[in-house]
Amino acid sequence: MNTSVNKTIDAHLYADSAPLVNNVFCQQSEHAIKLRSSNTSERIKTLVKFKRVFQKYTQSLIDAAKKDLNKPETETNISEIFPVIHEINHTVRHLKKWMKKKSVGSTLAMTGTKGSISYEPKGVCLIISPWNYPINLTFCPLISAIAAGNTAMIKPSELTPNLSKVISQIVNECFSSSEVAVFEGEVDIALALLDLPFDHIFFTGSPQVGSSVMSAAAKNLTSVTLELGGKSPTIIDHEVNLKKAVQKITWAKFSNNGQTCIAPDYVLVHESIVDDFLKEVRLQISNVYGECHEDIKNSKDYCRIVSVSHSKRLKELLDDAKSKKTKVICGGLIEEYDRFVPPTVVYGEDSDIFDSRLMKEEIFGPILPVISYNSIEEAIAIVNGYPKPLALYIYSKNKERINKVIQETSSGGICINHSVVQFLHNNLPFGGVNNSGIGSSHGIFGFKAFSHERAVLEDKFSITHWLFPPYKKRVRILVKMLIKYLS
Repeated sequence: MNTSVNKTIDAHLYADSAPLVNNVFCQQSEHAIKLRSSNTSERIKTLVKFKRVFQKYTQSLIDAAKKDLNKPETETNISEIFPVIHEINHTVRHLKKWMKKKSVGSTLAMTGTKGSISYEPKGVCLIISPWNYPINLTFCPLISAIAAGNTAMIKPSELTPNLSKVISQIVNECFSSSEVAVFEGEVDIALALLDLPFDHIFFTGSPQVGSSVMSAAAKNLTSVTLELGGKSPTIIDHEVNLKKAVQKITWAKFSNNGQTCIAPDYVLVHESIVDDFLKEVRLQISNVYGECHEDIKNSKDYCRIVSVSHSKRLKELLDDAKSKKTKVICGGLIEEYDRFVPPTVVYGEDSDIFDSRLMKEEIFGPILPVISYNSIEEAIAIVNGYPKPLALYIYSKNKERINKVIQETSSGGICINHSVVQFLHNNLPFGGVNNSGIGSSHGIFGFKAFSHERAVLEDKFSITHWLFPPYKKRVRILVKMLIKYLS
């Protein structure tokens, strides 16, 4: 995912933006203190109101997604509208339980005390959302922030201006600026926001920009949740239902024109079935999107790349791969000025493919490199040769090999015999590890991301006062006895 918060900017633009965001930040700082005492019913009331307003704008969001990304209505409903409604419903259903103070058992050393954990709002939060799923990845974090009792300032992407406009309209109708505020605009707004001492920053984007956001947060010792990306691999074992595997991979890779942070970035296929896999992929693309270039271009079920510059980047990646002896199996005719990149599958028969930019950068587009392997150990070694990905997929009927992949690799999440759908499971944490992210979101994990887990200890009848100075003989004996007993 790409955002532009690390670009250079004219000093005058920055000077114009700073007073605007500072004013709203001050309003929200005052209101955040009041929200500390908000109860479950008040927060649920806010979420229900937001759901009602959000549903009112559903068609406007669908129309905006069509303008910005040529996104089919059904795909917008599946990947954007449904997750937001689902997140609200799940949160409303479980918020009372999440907010409840949790008692903890005492330890031997703390006998006579009562311990508990309470969840308090972090305060004023910043949400920087990306252009690939602007609705979902703006509002789902916002739902968690509201559930946890925070205020929020939102910076949507300037690359999807029609969607950003509708997002702003929804927020303005539902909230006062002291509660939630949206700041449309370019990098001057982003930089002005990142200068402020937020209590938490939730960023979705690329690892490169995520590093810049984390550096800005560090200046104010602000906590962060970073939902990043990386090269999410797919391993296809020779013991597999190949037809079903290809259907799922094709859907996951080419939905939203491949602009999905957890889309399969490259596929490792066992050498004994690689020819069958390539044949099946070509057939599936033809069945879903069309048999020829023009059919696919005119398909009502196929998106566009977000900008001309991103289309050009994908063409450069493909051209570089071709120069490394990589074969184009299907697709490959990129029309960058129409932002059209067809489903493209490439096969690297030679080790040179690992020297290509396709295998060194997150692709974030509808180009799928396929590489053969001869043992599960080789596949695992390839995966472990890259930074830890946001997602890892394994297709196999063999439990032993599945477990081997789980045990010997690391990733934000892993999905067995499917792709991408783990994002929709609200009882699972969604997040990366190291290069692919910090922290988790969704459901209770999103609630906790925007909450401070506050330790509360109450003294009932502890004997710790027996150990106070002066350290006379009785105290020294008690301390030694305690250490000996605990050893």
